[in-house]
Amino acid sequence: MDAIRIGTVEYLNTIPLIEGLAGVEGVDLVPAVPSRIGAMLLAGEVDIGLVSLIDIVRAPEQMVILPAGMIGCDGPTMTVRIFSRVPLGEISILHADTDSHTSVALARVLLDRLHGVKPEIRDFHARENPLDSGDGDAPDSVLLIGDKVVSASPPAVRYPHSLDLGEAWHAMTGLPFVYAAWASLASRADEPGIRDAAQLLDRNRRRNAMRPDQIVNRSAGAHRWPVGLAREYVGSLLRYDLGDREAEAIGVFVDACVSSGVLEPGTEVPEIREFVTTPG
Repeated sequence: MDAIRIGTVEYLNTIPLIEGLAGVEGVDLVPAVPSRIGAMLLAGEVDIGLVSLIDIVRAPEQMVILPAGMIGCDGPTMTVRIFSRVPLGEISILHADTDSHTSVALARVLLDRLHGVKPEIRDFHARENPLDSGDGDAPDSVLLIGDKVVSASPPAVRYPHSLDLGEAWHAMTGLPFVYAAWASLASRADEPGIRDAAQLLDRNRRRNAMRPDQIVNRSAGAHRWPVGLAREYVGSLLRYDLGDREAEAIGVFVDACVSSGVLEPGTEVPEIREFVTTPG
């Protein structure tokens, strides 16, 4: 039987989901940036993926969320931030990190709802254009995601205005936010291999939740994080369980995207496909 191919992300925030999966028989991990995994799932390059939420919502072929874990927050995220030289209500062009699509959609919603602006969005390849280099051609306003927010954060003296998107979403709605979740094509979700892999992912996440300091201590340096900050980030700020409040938040986010013109009217909230999981 062919191995199940699982599309993963290699940021520090995914460690509680994927630590321990490498080398598991019948599992092939396929790393990519968040913005690529949805396309990989649609192209048949992976069977399950940690897919950016907005890509699940607007996929041309229906995807379902698997009840095996997510990446989210219930307050500040730390690693999804807008940095700006001008006040947020004066942003006309937002250069957006190409690594994530959901973060761009959330930024558009928050800037519209909280600051009354709908800036033009331009791709920004953050890995190729570090904002801490002192380059005079750096953009006035930029959305960054992932480890680079910590390892290559722009200096506050040059970017005095910032917005933590998770914190702003929570303040506006009182809800957590879901950035990405394990997903598969709806047409394949009931295949035994997909169901078994989803249960493996769920069990793996639960085991890692019992040893957060151990996995963070081992991974922080490789991601250029101070260990103490990494522990706070993974252990306190982020959320990995997809529960009722998270499901509610997904629906509220879809509605907010429709209201702000990010999604078309009538866009449906993705299904969370419930399986009976095996304790372990």
